[in-house]
Amino acid sequence: MTEFAWDPDTYLQLMAQEVPDYPHLQDQLVAATRAKPAHAVLDLGIGSGLTAAQVLEAHRDATLVGVDANADMLAAATAALDARRSTLYRSRLQDPLPEGPFDLVTSMLAVHHLDGAGKADLFCRVAGVLTVGGRFVLADLVVPEKPGDVVTPIDGIEDVPSSLAEQLSWLTDAGLSTEVAWQHRDLAVITSTKSN
Repeated sequence: MTEFAWDPDTYLQLMAQEVPDYPHLQDQLVAATRAKPAHAVLDLGIGSGLTAAQVLEAHRDATLVGVDANADMLAAATAALDARRSTLYRSRLQDPLPEGPFDLVTSMLAVHHLDGAGKADLFCRVAGVLTVGGRFVLADLVVPEKPGDVVTPIDGIEDVPSSLAEQLSWLTDAGLSTEVAWQHRDLAVITSTKSN
């Protein structure tokens, strides 16, 4: 996986073109985090920081650690987030995760850049930094059961989404209890909880 050439200035416009349900996906991720108050949040693939800002708004006592491989996007996230409540690192999803522990881990439209083995590995590492009772909320592309539900263009190189069933299986294998909080066509929000 290479570093993406995302431009923070055009990111939202691109998302609106390529992921028509982007705002709804973002809303569903934030809603899924509200089930339990969070105090220590890890955002994987923080991008522009706009989703992380909404998560922090929903969890006013929380601090956040964010990682992203793209320096320009990290700069945008730095500008979007309260420096007193957030710490950002340049890091790929394949790299070791910040130590934590975290009671909430989120990721929006980043994990689909990993192949199946990469996703399974990441889910195990996420489970390792979660507190008991902590949650992982994943909002991302999935390969839908019906080919007609493919809405978002993918290149098959940088974009390698997996089926919902595969991801639920890998999350369960990582020791997390999972549920689908929302799904529409080729998008889904999965909530996974570490029970022990």
